[in-house]
This record gives sequence, structure tokens and C-alpha cells, in this order.
Amino acid sequence: MKLVVAIVQDKDSNRLSNALVREGFRATKLASTGGFLRAGNTTFMIGTEDERVHEVMQVIRSNCKVRDQLVSPVSPMGSTTDAYIPFPVEVQVGGAAVFVMPVERFEHF
Repeated sequence: MKLVVAIVQDKDSNRLSNALVREGFRATKLASTGGFLRAGNTTFMIGTEDERVHEVMQVIRSNCKVRDQLVSPVSPMGSTTDAYIPFPVEVQVGGAAVFVMPVERFEHF
């Protein structure tokens, strides 16, 4: 058994949740916040059999898209302003960061 932890952008959360249910996967959703952009995202915890990990990855890949977004950098706290960029910059956001971990024991009550 494996635990798949997928961190996705909030914009992809509902689409991914619906796709996981449609494919027969059960997942726990947790609200989370990214450190770089300080933007909301959703962390999915999905328990599945070893042989279905590839299917889970396909569902995640199909429903979580990378997109470009303009962001205004936050002023650095306690740092010199020499490194501060005062205008919006385009960065890639979205997609998914996915971790697959072995599960030693699983119980459902």
C-alpha cells in the first residue's frame, strides 16, 4: 500500500477531487498555504494499492495544470531593499507536487 500526497493549486482542487471520486479513489483534502507565493493550495492524501499508483498519478497529471501568473513580490523583511523587485513578475504556478510513500500499516474504523 502507498500514500500519495499531492499538493495542488486551489484552482485545480475541485476538478481533481471529482476525477479521483470518478476513478474510485478516496482522498482526504487539507487546506494548505504555499511558502513562496503565500497562496492557498490544497493537499490531497490518497491511500491506494501499489499497483494503482500509476492510475492516481495519471488522474493528478490530467487535472492539475501549470499556468503563468503575474505576481507582485513581497517586500523582504529585515533585508536590504537592493534585492527587492518593485514590479510584478511572471512565474509558473499550479501543477502538482506529488510524494509517494510506503504505508507500513493501514486501519479503517
